[in-house]
Amino acid sequence: MSSTVKAAEKASPFAPFAHRAFALLWTAALISNIGTWMHEVGAGWLMTELSPSPAVVTLVQAATSLPIFLFALFAGALADRLDKRRMLIVINLLLFMIIAVLAVLVRAERVTPTVLLLFTLVIGTGAAFMAPAWQAVVPMLVPRSELRAAIGLNSMGINVSRAIGPAIAGILIASVGLAAPFALNAISHLVIIMALILWRPEGPVVAKRRHLPILQEMATGLRHVRHNKPMVQTLFRAFAFFISASAFWAMMPLVARGANDAGSSLYGFLVATVGVGAVLGALGLPYLQGRLDAHRVVQLGTLMTAAALLAFAASTATAVIIPGAFLGGVAWILVLTSVNVSAQMALPDWIRARGLAVNLMVFFGSMSAGSLIWGQIANRLSVSSALFAAALGLIVGLLVTRNVRLGTADDVDLAPANAWPEAPPLVEGDSEDSPAVVMIEFRIAPADKAAFVEAAYKVSAERYRDGATQWALIHDVTDPAIWIEVFHLPSWAEHLQQHARTTVSDTELHTVLHAFDQRPEGPVVRHYIAST
Repeated sequence: MSSTVKAAEKASPFAPFAHRAFALLWTAALISNIGTWMHEVGAGWLMTELSPSPAVVTLVQAATSLPIFLFALFAGALADRLDKRRMLIVINLLLFMIIAVLAVLVRAERVTPTVLLLFTLVIGTGAAFMAPAWQAVVPMLVPRSELRAAIGLNSMGINVSRAIGPAIAGILIASVGLAAPFALNAISHLVIIMALILWRPEGPVVAKRRHLPILQEMATGLRHVRHNKPMVQTLFRAFAFFISASAFWAMMPLVARGANDAGSSLYGFLVATVGVGAVLGALGLPYLQGRLDAHRVVQLGTLMTAAALLAFAASTATAVIIPGAFLGGVAWILVLTSVNVSAQMALPDWIRARGLAVNLMVFFGSMSAGSLIWGQIANRLSVSSALFAAALGLIVGLLVTRNVRLGTADDVDLAPANAWPEAPPLVEGDSEDSPAVVMIEFRIAPADKAAFVEAAYKVSAERYRDGATQWALIHDVTDPAIWIEVFHLPSWAEHLQQHARTTVSDTELHTVLHAFDQRPEGPVVRHYIAST
């Protein structure tokens, strides 16, 4: 086990609060998230008044999630190339203005189901552009040894707000009107803006790099995730859970409306109960993590979520529904935090926002697709039938992913190695935008052939993660001792950045591979570039 992971285990769950920047942004996010949950309760309840059809009500959840699925990768690429602080300030300012307009329309009773869905889509798009940058900021606020605790505190903050916001929303809707939650949500974005203005990032100044075309940087992000095994495992496990667990959130307004004590206050109380459960789950998570690995924690959370859905499906009595909501809240934080920690720990800094964007795409894509699926089932059959089917889906997903592990990158050193020599300068007339090829020639003893090929294929994944579009291992037919590793890059500029992307863990793979070469000077590296 690495020293970083050992330190993370010993660190107090509240240690990140000792860092002023983390405490400032965490508090601002808590206030903003209270506004967000008030808004969500208001939107969900408003739609049940405008159109009580299950298929239409679940569209609110889908409209919230779909933009993040569609735009998160583009947003992640922007966050990896722009100043994250300034980007977040601009996005929150735009969201303030949009939500304020919605509050005015709700107050004037000018909102229709179509208008509400359109505003939800626009607000969801703003959230899509904000989420990767916000998540990528967290490692800038605390040392890596406290990153696990920081992610846990962020999840707890979201659920503290979930416990407070819906309860306030239910009271405000009943006493003031439906416009109140939207108005307060707009104001909460001003709090985030103020905190971001006060925050001054610390640490070494990172040298500005030449930005590649945005689509190229998005493709690089997808290739990295595709060949990052811990990330692939994390995403697969997340999809198996969230596609079915989405029913818990999408159906909650309908569960509240169909309950014996139906009303907006009950809906707000249910969501608040979920938040209370999640907060207690977050406080108990360090205890569980000391006894169970992330894989077992997620399995436990999945079973608890299935039980919560069955409670919703089995009865309309509040004495059954409220404990189900509490159990679902505990389970939600167990799974969500475990998945987010696994994703954060699997990503080096240079690709973090794009990698987290893919994680968000899977999360919100699953939530959107699941909401539509369970909404259609509820519309054709019944709400109870949809909830029973979703619970069954969780059990099936648990069985399918029983061998998929989380947290396999916890011991991997992803710090930049800065071990590669400087790339040769281009001659006059060559362009950094031209495609490039790197060829590395080895002389290998016949007895080492099998071990060398195995080591080379381990390195191939690193080449793809760091920017290569093609990779091959070939040998000379006239001299079987000569082997050549070949990898292609979309541009010379990408190769220059590839030098800075190599991590300490990657360098260890290179060292093993290069040790097979029989020449004292080591393998011969040649660079090629397409003519313009």
